[in-house]
Amino acid sequence: MIALTVFRVEAYIRSHRIFQALLLMLALIAILYGSRAPKGAETEVLTDAAVLVIPILAWSSRSLLDTEPDQQRAMSAISVGSRLRELSAGLLAALATSLVLIALALGWGLVLGVSAVPRPEEFAAVLTLYGLATLAGVTLGALTSRAILRSPAISIMSLLLGFLVMLMLSASPLYWLTVPVITWMKSANSAELTARLPELAAISLAWCLLGLGCYAWLRRTRP
Repeated sequence: MIALTVFRVEAYIRSHRIFQALLLMLALIAILYGSRAPKGAETEVLTDAAVLVIPILAWSSRSLLDTEPDQQRAMSAISVGSRLRELSAGLLAALATSLVLIALALGWGLVLGVSAVPRPEEFAAVLTLYGLATLAGVTLGALTSRAILRSPAISIMSLLLGFLVMLMLSASPLYWLTVPVITWMKSANSAELTARLPELAAISLAWCLLGLGCYAWLRRTRP
C-alpha cells in the first residue's frame, strides 16, 4: 500500500497537476500576508489562513485522486489485494500532499506574516487547527473526486458549494453540523480558542471521519 501511495504522489507531480494547487496556494498566502500582522494578532491571522486554504487543499486532493485513470485504479485495487487498501493509498497520498502545502502556508505565515510566534498554548491550538484543516480539505476533495462525481463541472461546483455551505453553517447556531471554521475564527478573535479547542476539534474530527466514511461507502461499488 505504501508503494501505491508513493506511486500516486509521483504521478501527481509528473502530471504537473500539483502546480495548479501550488500556484493557488502561493497566490493566496502572498495576499494574506502582504503585510505583517501587528503583535498580538498572530493567532487570529494564522487561524484565518487555516480556514482559507481548505478549498485549495480540497482542490489538490481531488486532482491527485483524479490523476489515475479509472481502469488503472481498478488494477491498483487488484495489485494491492483489496479495494480498501487502494482507497487508503489514495487518501494517504492526498494527505501527504496536503500536509506539504499547508506546511508551506504555515511556514510563510510564521516567517513573513506575523510579528511574533503565538504563545505556546495558542500555537499548539493553531497547529491543531491546521491539522484539522488538512483533514477537512482531503475529505472534501475525496467526496468531489471523479470516483464519486463523474462530471468535472459538477465536481468543481460541488467542491466550491461544499465549502460555502461549510462557511454558512459554521456561522449559524448549527455550526456543529460541519467543520465549524467560522467558529474557529471567532474564537481566535475573542481569545477563546484555547478554551474552546476540545469542543471545536471534536466536532471537526467527527465531520471529517463521517465524510471519509461516506466516501469509503460510496466507493464500494465504484472503480
